[in-house]
Amino acid sequence: MLDCMDDLRKISDLRLPPNWYPDARAIQRKIIFHAGPTNSGKTYHAIQRFLSAKSGIYCGPLKLLAHEIFQKSNDANVPCDLVTGEERVFANEDSRQAPHVACTIEMCSTNTPYEVAVIDEIQMIRDPARGWAWTRALLGLCAEEIHVCGEPAAIDLVTELMYTTGEEVEVRNYERLTPLTVLDYALESLDNLRPGDCIVCFSKNDIYSISRQIEARGLECAVIYGSLPPGTKLEQAKKFNDPDDPCKILVATDAIGMGLNLCIRRIIFNSIVKPTVNEKGEKEIDSITTSQALQIAGRAGRFGSSFKQGEVTTMHRDDLARLKEILSEPVPPVQAAGLHPTPEQIEMFAYHLPDATLSNLIDIFVSLSQVDGMYFVCNIDDFKFLADMIQHIPLNLRSRYVFCTAPLNRKEPFVCTTLLKFARQFSRNEPLTFDWLCRHTKWPLAAPKNIKELVHLEAVHDVFDLYLWLSYRFMDMFPDAVLVRDIQKKLDDIIQIGVCNITKLIRASQSVAAPGTAEVVSEDFPLSRTQRDARVVSDRHAAAPTEALSIAVEAAGLRRAKNLRSPQLSGRQEDMKSYGRGSLANRLLREGLLTQEMLRQLESEWQDQHRNGRYGFGSKRDDQHSSKATGKKRK
Repeated sequence: MLDCMDDLRKISDLRLPPNWYPDARAIQRKIIFHAGPTNSGKTYHAIQRFLSAKSGIYCGPLKLLAHEIFQKSNDANVPCDLVTGEERVFANEDSRQAPHVACTIEMCSTNTPYEVAVIDEIQMIRDPARGWAWTRALLGLCAEEIHVCGEPAAIDLVTELMYTTGEEVEVRNYERLTPLTVLDYALESLDNLRPGDCIVCFSKNDIYSISRQIEARGLECAVIYGSLPPGTKLEQAKKFNDPDDPCKILVATDAIGMGLNLCIRRIIFNSIVKPTVNEKGEKEIDSITTSQALQIAGRAGRFGSSFKQGEVTTMHRDDLARLKEILSEPVPPVQAAGLHPTPEQIEMFAYHLPDATLSNLIDIFVSLSQVDGMYFVCNIDDFKFLADMIQHIPLNLRSRYVFCTAPLNRKEPFVCTTLLKFARQFSRNEPLTFDWLCRHTKWPLAAPKNIKELVHLEAVHDVFDLYLWLSYRFMDMFPDAVLVRDIQKKLDDIIQIGVCNITKLIRASQSVAAPGTAEVVSEDFPLSRTQRDARVVSDRHAAAPTEALSIAVEAAGLRRAKNLRSPQLSGRQEDMKSYGRGSLANRLLREGLLTQEMLRQLESEWQDQHRNGRYGFGSKRDDQHSSKATGKKRK
């Protein structure tokens, strides 16, 4: 390896990304930055230019957004194709390429010339996982005009990046089109809900709990969260927006922050803390950022909806002051743009290091890579996870790389297992047929009877997405994309039935064993251990429930003590000293770290253990816990 170190350093030198795109450097592009908050019309103006051009490309962060522009363009008699990782739809019946295309940003072509390009949500160039796609589009699109839309916080970075390409940036600023008011009072009770309200939660646990409480009051509610299929999200949005539908309340995660047009009067934050993943791929519990808060709050009072102004508040009174602080703080400027090693770079590494695994190649690449201050290397943990998972399967490097870039959630065991089976059969040169997929997924599937079954259906939908994604990269080996797309649409309808009856599914889930329920909905809980600074939370879920509760308390307590600056700080720190059933438990419930069902289960288990003498005084287990607790206090 020492013999080729100089070559490896040259290959992993990422200091001049603009030079990777000679076609874009060969033309003088005009860069227009449409800057403004949510609901300011910035994207609208960029899309108007897109529609009037002879040719154009729209690059968005979500399939929903790409589909919306695809629909708008064709409705305006501007033939436009749709390209996402899993789908290709041609505007022309003979499958000729239309002069306009709407795509998810990872799918944009840097070789095709266009008159106009639109890059939406440019602030996502800082995203730890996906930022590289915005960098690639901004530096590499071959368009005479590049219209960039997003937060003003990204203006300086975009201007600096374009300075290195010799291109000037014209900034057009926009103001919000309708007023947005932060209320002086919290909701405090679901009895105070009004038509047009949207309660925003940051965990499925809260979604399930609140939707059931709302329907217990005789009100209908729509439900939207990230893992729902796009079709189900659109149907739930349509139900909520329909003035003739009795459903007037929406319960959603921050998935509503972009991609859906919703008629919301008032945004109500159920919590202002959210589990996030940092640059190192570690989970943290922290206050939502100003950027996130503005993105979500801005959905209220959308221009052109039935509500001429928006309102925002919190569910709980003691969160309101902090929310006002967050919303009033300036959004920190975007500091750097993401980069990701290309398959060509990894192939050159493999040439010099033929015995290294793909995971090791990536590690070596990142450790040797050089970037200047305007860039960073995106988090590659998901890539490495998949690389390690399929390492034992004999694949050529290019195919292995493609499998490792497949878009899947590594926390879904069924989807990961399916990818493994796909790769194994692919390595044997055996096509993955429709019949094989139906056997693997046990299709056809029935409507879900409980939450666990609904979650499984969502995972099956992701498996179908995975098949379609691979079918566009290995058409011969995944030959039945048309048939799979048909059953995916049917599955979408089945999932919609489940979501429409979600409170019945919750009741059914609670009627079975409690541990099963906790297992199904444990997105962010239990938090099994903290790092030394008590802020970083690992993904492992091995702790016993009672231990998990104490660790969750510790993490939440120290995190809030550090981050939730408010007049009541000292009181909150006192709260964190208590491990009991009082105000701290209520706080954990509000923050999504705990549900009522989990709390009841923990109490029941604790009582059973003491009643049975398993952890009685003087027992070895109790002594260990006492010594650990004492050790913590001494520290």
